[in-house]
Amino acid sequence: MAQNTPDETLSLLTRLSQKPGVQSTLVLSRDTGAIVRTSGLISNSPSANPNSTLPASVDTAPENYTNGRKESGIHSAEDVSSMVWSFLGSAGKLVDGLDKEDEVKLLRLRTKKNELVIVPDAKFILVVIHDTPPA
Repeated sequence: MAQNTPDETLSLLTRLSQKPGVQSTLVLSRDTGAIVRTSGLISNSPSANPNSTLPASVDTAPENYTNGRKESGIHSAEDVSSMVWSFLGSAGKLVDGLDKEDEVKLLRLRTKKNELVIVPDAKFILVVIHDTPPA
């Protein structure tokens, strides 16, 4: 895999995050899935998002839980990063099953409400969450 420089990775994230309707961005470690940087999502850990544009703790956020489960559409940065990490792992297994010499370059997941664009780089996993564009 051709490795992007940190400037190229930042440039790609900046370009993706400036698209209309972007709600959140995440940068995850390619090795561990740990959050390197996030914006637009609230994190449970102050150390997980030192560059976030939102408060680091959900303690000051409105109550997001009802009857022990989360309200639809509200997730912490840790929840989203864990789901993305799992999804990317599954996609990687699928690609390996099709062709051992191939690799995942881009994943787009579209739901009724959101679209996730996931770009696995050599060092990072870039995730942009935005409104689903009209059909």
